[in-house]
Amino acid sequence: MNSTVRVRFAPSPTGPLHIGGVRTALYNYLFAKKNNGTFILRIEDTDQTRYVANAEKYIIDSLNWCNIPFDEGPGKNEKFGPYRQSERKEIYKKYAEILLEKGWAYYAFDTAESLDLLRKEHEENGKTFIYNWHNRSKGKLINSLVLTEKEVQKRIQNGDDFVIRFKSPQDEILEMEDEIRGKISIDTNTLDDKVLFKSDGMPTYHLANIVDDHLMEITHVIRGEEWLPSMALHELLYKAFDWKAPKFAHLPLILKPVGKGKLSKRDGDQLGFPVFPLAYKNEGTGDISRGYKEDGYFEDGFINMLALLGWNPGTEQEIFSLDELIQAFDLKRVSKSGAKFNPDKTKWFNQQYMQQKTVAELANLYALILKEKGIIAEKETIEKVISLIKERAVFVADFWELSNFFFEAPTTFDEKAVAKNWKEDTNNLMEQLLIEIRKIDDFSSQNTESIIKDWITKNDIGFGKVMQPLRLSLVGEMKGPHLFDIMEIIGKQETIQRIESAIKNF
Repeated sequence: MNSTVRVRFAPSPTGPLHIGGVRTALYNYLFAKKNNGTFILRIEDTDQTRYVANAEKYIIDSLNWCNIPFDEGPGKNEKFGPYRQSERKEIYKKYAEILLEKGWAYYAFDTAESLDLLRKEHEENGKTFIYNWHNRSKGKLINSLVLTEKEVQKRIQNGDDFVIRFKSPQDEILEMEDEIRGKISIDTNTLDDKVLFKSDGMPTYHLANIVDDHLMEITHVIRGEEWLPSMALHELLYKAFDWKAPKFAHLPLILKPVGKGKLSKRDGDQLGFPVFPLAYKNEGTGDISRGYKEDGYFEDGFINMLALLGWNPGTEQEIFSLDELIQAFDLKRVSKSGAKFNPDKTKWFNQQYMQQKTVAELANLYALILKEKGIIAEKETIEKVISLIKERAVFVADFWELSNFFFEAPTTFDEKAVAKNWKEDTNNLMEQLLIEIRKIDDFSSQNTESIIKDWITKNDIGFGKVMQPLRLSLVGEMKGPHLFDIMEIIGKQETIQRIESAIKNF
């Protein structure tokens, strides 16, 4: 495939971007970069009733955080702009009129109340009302297929509400090809006549989508499974305009971790994980939804997880850099069936990326947490601490729980550990240990360990009788990395002070 590949991500600015939308954007991005193509962002804001003012910025910020920025879009390389559908209204009106002229569309003046009444009548007879070839010309529906041209113009001039509907063909079998799902056949008699344009001057998704994809020279439409039922209409619209249709690929749903159905915000709220890339504040209610960034996930780990949620590289490899994903990505290896979301697997990915980060990178992140707690430490010290604890961490935020004792002396002690390990003779043993510690000049972990273990052995003391109370004195609990590494990092004076404080406490 050559550099003519053009794909688009076309979200509606109606709220935060769900991770299903991020995955759609990601697959479009990977496909574009794999084929030296262009990744376009288009904002589909034709439904002004659901428009949310800060949603467009949230979408762009999310793509940038995920390191999958668009090549063309609002405010960037506006080669085929504008890229907001609300700014393209006049374009759509022109194309709706072309369909009317060609006989592929018609005016409909039915009120919402009259259509509701027809639906109820059909339901009472055990049928489903569909506005299509079967009933559009029978007289119960008011449209330009039954009205004279003069009557139609009079209604429009009087300001009557109307819509322009697509005239779906009768008695045809539409043969289509999906890049993921293969051949699809649709009987056009099952299709309804979708609304394309409304009297308020705004197109529906279907018309705007097709016109924009054509004018922006989109070659591949990679979108969610929920748009699969619209594929027939879109193919017919291309046929009606005598345009070449792009190739279609419909991605599988991201499914709930527990139960059946599509992953939702409620699932995340109930099971304790985010479903949005960034935290989002609902301006109406003030509610804040969690985001992967703010929850401490690395963007590259998040993207790696998302790429494998519905796509299989065909190998055992699970950890991919973005460049490796670009090289490996193939629409033919995208699954037809839904992909079950696994919160624990997401954490696993983050942990893998944690291990790949350099100690220096992690030290910079941990220094910010320490600063918030009013702790200023040398970067070298922070790096030493991280090298001892990072294998047990999933998030940078875990570092504090794993290492707080390096930066603050314990003020409380685990009661069960004290009862088990601090015996009647422990204070005396700790006093003797202090005498030995004060003699040590080279307080490196290896040297201190050698001296103290020699002292324990020579005096025929059980190791547990010294090492357990010593850990309690330094940490406050029976946790932490190698004891003598702790002593080296906190230093000789701090070690002595903590042991003295423990002796006073017990």
